[in-house]
Amino acid sequence: MWCPEGLHEGDVHLLGDVVGKSILEIGCGSAPCSRWLASHGARAVGLDISMGMLAHGRRAVSASTGPAPSLVQASAEVLPFADATFDLACSAFGAVPFVADSAGVMREVHRVLRPGGRWVFAVNHPMRWVFPDDPGPAGLTATIPYFDRTPYAEFDPDGVATYVEHHRTIGDRVREIVGAGLILTDIVEPDWPEWLDREWGQWSPLRGQIFPGTAIFCCEKPR
Repeated sequence: MWCPEGLHEGDVHLLGDVVGKSILEIGCGSAPCSRWLASHGARAVGLDISMGMLAHGRRAVSASTGPAPSLVQASAEVLPFADATFDLACSAFGAVPFVADSAGVMREVHRVLRPGGRWVFAVNHPMRWVFPDDPGPAGLTATIPYFDRTPYAEFDPDGVATYVEHHRTIGDRVREIVGAGLILTDIVEPDWPEWLDREWGQWSPLRGQIFPGTAIFCCEKPR
């Protein structure tokens, strides 16, 4: 699943044919996407910086009888793989917004992809930054400048950051992609589907029917 709007890879095929392909998922969390890819014939590797999340993924893999992805603990900023290792790379709301040097992530993805390889990543739509994280009417009023790139951070009682998310504009993302030597082929902004009436976190039909919640960047490494 690419996003809360319910866009499923099995329907949209943003990665193309995955059978027999080596695929890196960056910021995999408990690796549901990597597990799905492995079950559909890919040689999948899920990477995340959190050992706790990877432990959840390992338990899910152990409980399954199907093909299993490899799980690796590492930072997206320094991918522990040789050049031209993967046919495809993907990330669904993982890693990219949570590192300060997301341009470096793009360069690392370029490095580990084979020529002609595809890189698809989904993030909160940059325009969401303008609005409060409220699924109701209060979440429809712009309160934060779109061009304010100050990270959003949460801290524990000792002042240690427990959550940090970095804002980039659409233009920032495009420049990071192009600057890494990748080709941007599409930006997908999923509609809110009529059948989806669920409300959770900042996501709701009210907001989703007015402005996009997700931006999916589709890129390729030149041959």
